[in-house]
Amino acid sequence: MASKEIEKEIPTYITLYKDGTVERPRQTPYAPPSLDENPHVSSKDIIISQNPSISARLYLPKPLPQPQKLPILVYFHGGGFFFESAFSELYHNYFNAFVSQVPVLVVSVEYRLAPEHYLPAGYDDCFAALQWVASHSSNNTSEPWLIDYGDFSRIFIGGDSAGGNIVHNVAMRAGSEALVDGGNVKLLGAIYVHPYFYSSKAIGSESVSEHEKSLGYIVWDFVYPNAAGGIDNPMVNPLAPGAPSLATLGCSKILVCVAGTDNIRDRGVWYYDAVKESGWQGISEIFEEEGEDHVYHIFHPETEKAKKITDRMASFILH
Repeated sequence: MASKEIEKEIPTYITLYKDGTVERPRQTPYAPPSLDENPHVSSKDIIISQNPSISARLYLPKPLPQPQKLPILVYFHGGGFFFESAFSELYHNYFNAFVSQVPVLVVSVEYRLAPEHYLPAGYDDCFAALQWVASHSSNNTSEPWLIDYGDFSRIFIGGDSAGGNIVHNVAMRAGSEALVDGGNVKLLGAIYVHPYFYSSKAIGSESVSEHEKSLGYIVWDFVYPNAAGGIDNPMVNPLAPGAPSLATLGCSKILVCVAGTDNIRDRGVWYYDAVKESGWQGISEIFEEEGEDHVYHIFHPETEKAKKITDRMASFILH
């Protein structure tokens, strides 16, 4: 049998064939939600939108800390905008560990991925998911967990890697667009975990000679091939010429988390410094775990170092 022709690929990560089929060799298996099976956390899947197709997995701690309501964390998973899922074993195990330690209602968003849906589709989906969550503040929408248990004065967004980049873009949009028509629901905080940013100019420890061959460069071209300005599009390079001011971030506080041996560690610090220098009026915090690599806490959520970053995120959310 003749082998299929490759349209484009990022070797070991993703292959798009000319017949339109896609292979994602690093994708972890699907895991079902666990409404009753887990003694510490309940989870269920819900549909946010049929067209475009946006859904989410919700997580609630057990037992519920009555009578007070819970902060809401709207979360965007990592995976380079082209793989992983809110419904994967990797993220399901992570949030079971996270919510068993942090009293928070998590909405883990299933957004559309490239190359079937190039950016900005994923950005639009994630902002729509945040608006959908905020719409429950008026009690006239569909999800009882949000209405019964969610505190709409404490809405947070968070994400890792590509999801951390989505956090930035959603927070910027929240600075210029209302979350609820005619409402006053605001985004309280944003958590960027090992966020993906890039630019045509290498920074920090990045190789100048190999920069255009680096994974950060290649991924952006794969997931947003018609981005105006390419790798200096403001959605991936918030300091690009003509980019909107970071002073317009639409939240009151941010937490940027970086890992010492992560290839994009310097980008997280670069972003944190840029926000502080922008004139933004919020509170900015940074957390670094030395000697750890990219999203170590997602792959190994039960380790002591994973619990340390969870504690840091919990402190940011709860205080």
